[in-house]
Amino acid sequence: MAISLKVLAPNQNVYEGDAEEVILPSTTGQIGVLPGHISLVTAIDIGVLRLRMNSKWTSIALMGGFAEIESDEVIVLVNSAEIGSEINTQNAEEALKKAKSAISKFPENEKSPEKIKALNEISKAEARFQASKN
Repeated sequence: MAISLKVLAPNQNVYEGDAEEVILPSTTGQIGVLPGHISLVTAIDIGVLRLRMNSKWTSIALMGGFAEIESDEVIVLVNSAEIGSEINTQNAEEALKKAKSAISKFPENEKSPEKIKALNEISKAEARFQASKN
C-alpha cells in the first residue's frame, strides 16, 4: 500500500508520485506519514521532506508552506521546493557558507528585520544543502 504524494509550488509541480513513507518538516517538528495516517493539516517549516519508495530515500528541500494529510494522500503546498538530486551540492554548500558569513555582521542580541532575513537565508541554504547530499 502506498501514499499518493504531491508537492506543489506556485510555479511548478515539484513532485507527484507514490511513496511508502513520507517525513515532513512541520513547524512543530518532523511528522512521519505512513499509509492510513489520521487526517491532519499542518504548517511546513523550511526544511527537507524525505520520501521512501522501494527502499530508496529521496529528499526535497521545502521553503515553508502547508501540508494536508488524508489517509493515503499527502498534498504539500510550498513557497518553493527543489528535489535534492537536482541541487548542486557544491553550490549549495557555498550558499550556506555565504549565508553564515552574512549573519556574523549582526550583534548576537539584535532582532532587526535584516538579521531575521539573514537567519531565514541560513535556514533555506541548510535545507538545500541537506537535500543535495541525499
